[in-house]
Amino acid sequence: MTTKDYENYYVPAQSHWPIVGAIALFLIAIGAGQYVSTLASGESSWGGWVLLAGIATCIYMVHGWFSNVIDESMSGMYSRQLDNSFKQGMSWFIFSEVMFFAAFFGALFYARIFAVPWLDGAGNNAMTGEVLWPEFTASWPLLKTPDGTETTAMGWYGLPLINTMILLTSSVTAHFAHVALEQDKRKQLKVWLGLTILLGLIFLVLQVEEYAHAYSDEMRLYLDSGIYGNTFFMLTGFHGLHVTLGTIMLIVVFLRILKGHFTAKNHFAFQAASWYWHFVDVVWVLLFFFVYIL
Repeated sequence: MTTKDYENYYVPAQSHWPIVGAIALFLIAIGAGQYVSTLASGESSWGGWVLLAGIATCIYMVHGWFSNVIDESMSGMYSRQLDNSFKQGMSWFIFSEVMFFAAFFGALFYARIFAVPWLDGAGNNAMTGEVLWPEFTASWPLLKTPDGTETTAMGWYGLPLINTMILLTSSVTAHFAHVALEQDKRKQLKVWLGLTILLGLIFLVLQVEEYAHAYSDEMRLYLDSGIYGNTFFMLTGFHGLHVTLGTIMLIVVFLRILKGHFTAKNHFAFQAASWYWHFVDVVWVLLFFFVYIL
């Protein structure tokens, strides 16, 4: 006979939100595909409207589903076992994001180490350069592609360096906010988390300014400026998207804190947002080093 106390594992009732989410993703996929396929030709397309409908449906689903989860949590329905399930789910989600960026960094390294030198005849590809592009010289950043497209490299100083300092500082303020929550210091928690959100917004504004400068006549650094332009905007753009999502998560957590949610021992939502924010900070440090400096 055992005297161990077992916790009840909460099983939610059937929900329509997974179906709504599936419909939203379907609309986004169809709309984005149709919109992109007609974008180059300049033709009018219904894809843009379908894409917007899918995004709106996705936002509606996330708001409704997360509202249910918050209500269940605040009602005391969740146990320590379910909290561990949430932590495992968030860990696997962040791992999938790591693999996502690993693919783009892999494309960057492949282009720099293998593809570009091969076009100049490296290895056993001597005739490739001689026959196809005899005037081409391998270098990185690739400022002049084999077909003659020219661009300018984005330096690491200026806005990129400022943004790096901003994100590193925001990681520190996020940590201080977490410590304040664990010590039940609500006022300090609001201040540190508010500073983290502010720094995230400043980062996004400065990145928009950086993109505007890249697309100016002075730099002429475009998405289609060869492999350098491709990798630059894909890596920095997707990172900017993740910073946007992270900022939204922190704002939602901040609003919940204003409502009195979370305790020193029960604050998974804050912890998940904090993990995600530290993740995007680490990605930016790698991105700043390999894309801007090297």
